[in-house]
Order: sequence, then C-alpha cells, then structure tokens
Amino acid sequence: MKEIVADTKMIAYCGLYCGSCKSYLKGSCPGCAGNEKATWCKIRSCNMEHGYASCADCKEFPNVMDCKKFNNFMGKVFGYIFKSDRNACINMIKTKGYEDFSKYMAESKLQTIKKKIEMKSLLSD
Repeated sequence: MKEIVADTKMIAYCGLYCGSCKSYLKGSCPGCAGNEKATWCKIRSCNMEHGYASCADCKEFPNVMDCKKFNNFMGKVFGYIFKSDRNACINMIKTKGYEDFSKYMAESKLQTIKKKIEMKSLLSD
C-alpha cells in the first residue's frame, strides 16, 4: 500500500484529496487527473477544458456553489452520504493555496473536509 504524502497533483478537480483515498493507496485508482475512465465527470471535464488545477481556479463562478456542474444532484448525494464538504475544500485551496491544502489533507489523512454537524439540528430531533 502507498503512503499518504502531501502532493498537489493528488488534489482532485472538485477539491477532494486523492492522496488519502483508499482506492489510490491500494493502487487501484490513479487519482482524478490520471483517471481516464472518469469521462463521465463533468467537473473533471470542465477543469481540463479550461486548464484549471481545480474549481478553485474558476473565474466564472467565484462562489463554486453557483456552478451547476459542481453543485449538482450527484454531488449533493455524495456530500450527504460521506459528510463531504467539497465547498470547504475549494475555499481552503483559495485561501491557503494548493501546497498548504495538500499538506493539511495528508497530515490529517483526509480525503475531504467533513461537514460539520450543527448541535442545534441534533437537539431538535
């Protein structure tokens, strides 16, 4: 199994960190940029067409949540199931840069920044 290391090339176009993904670490996935089978991913295609390293580089949508390719039904389902906050990942890349983001994700052994569960919503159930 591969070791988790900080590598900006392991940042997926949508802000996930492939360098901490079990599939990548086992060698069964090359990561987002190298995954030629991921032609179905509209986020990946858009970033490749525009030459962006990730959605953090997009000039058309300063708020990534305004982008229909990023904020789509499948993204919402994925975010709910895995408690993934890809928006927080993109915002961290924008504020801290790719290098610091990859270091943080590798050191934390995270594939994504997790959504915070609000205590208020827990108490109301």
